[in-house]
Amino acid sequence: MNNWQVGGFGLYVHWPFCEAKCPYCDFNSHVVGRIDQTRWKNAYLKEIKRVARELPDRVLGSIFFGGGTPSLMAPDTVSSIIEAARGAWTCANDLEITLEANPGSVEAGRFAAYRAGGVTRVSLGVQALNDEDLRRLGRLHNAQEARDALDIAQKTFERVSFDLIYARQDQNADAWSQELSDALSIGVDHLSLYQLTIEQGTAFGDRYNRGKLRGLPDEDLSADLYDITQELCTSAGLLRYEVSNHARPGSESRHNLVYWRYGDYAGIGPGAHGRLTLASSRFATETPLAPGAWLHRAENGNGEDPRRLLTPQDQAGEYLLMGLRTVEGIDMDRYQSMSGRQLDSESVQHLVDLDLVRKHDQRLFARPKGFSVLNQVVTELLPSY
Repeated sequence: MNNWQVGGFGLYVHWPFCEAKCPYCDFNSHVVGRIDQTRWKNAYLKEIKRVARELPDRVLGSIFFGGGTPSLMAPDTVSSIIEAARGAWTCANDLEITLEANPGSVEAGRFAAYRAGGVTRVSLGVQALNDEDLRRLGRLHNAQEARDALDIAQKTFERVSFDLIYARQDQNADAWSQELSDALSIGVDHLSLYQLTIEQGTAFGDRYNRGKLRGLPDEDLSADLYDITQELCTSAGLLRYEVSNHARPGSESRHNLVYWRYGDYAGIGPGAHGRLTLASSRFATETPLAPGAWLHRAENGNGEDPRRLLTPQDQAGEYLLMGLRTVEGIDMDRYQSMSGRQLDSESVQHLVDLDLVRKHDQRLFARPKGFSVLNQVVTELLPSY
């Protein structure tokens, strides 16, 4: 078995357009007045054919439409991409096809069309369940629209997930506990729960730098909110399987597991990233961020930037960083086969003594305390080459 096969193979499709740019968002998203859906559809189809020529014998386990706001894609665009991917590769019997959606762009007929086109799972960017915080986060929908969208999604798709952001401005422990309990009562099988992070280059980042983003929680309150998240989700049967993701057993995002298990994935669309193994070499792939630049390149035969060859040390470091995010942890033998060296036993033992990781046979896992300081854990384990 090739190394990448442990994680499988997926296809990521990036749709770069949104109705508005959220102030916390650092994803590659753009607001435009008009989109030529047919032209974009044809570009995606050309890219799928190009990638499939290089990877003809893969078994496709997942397709993920991310963005941006993929629920702004015409259903025909989505179904054509799915049909092209099914034609390009052998598909797993349980192929998972996820589409991200914003509640404000949800219509019952549109969702039914996505389902008819092959989408099996939807992920809704709810972010908050009260109107004031939705306004602060720059969301275009209100809380009732979010609930209505979730109701439509649950009646339409086999599997439904939604996102919430916590550690928001002026949010206390009681308010988050109530809001999360409310979210859990909706009855979806997967939740993605992210602490608000202030990214440079975003509207929130600029506001924070000017001292105008007030009411953010301190370190102690952030830790309390994190603990509440784990306790309530566990009690509701949505177990943490990755730092920020909780699911009922069997309902984990298969596409995201490809990333975290360090499988191969092709990324198409503006700003999409990928990891591809060709012969015995593994490459990082990227595409132009600007939608027009990507579209022009894709139409002319190749939407990618030049690929970067990943060294064994690069691969081992990425595997360590991604794998320790999950409750599955990492296989230390796999790490050694990538890097050519074992993890430093003294560093491992030091982290065990601090109760940040645990070791069982040849697997290494982050402990609950380790998940909250994962970057420090990885830094401790990574050797300097």
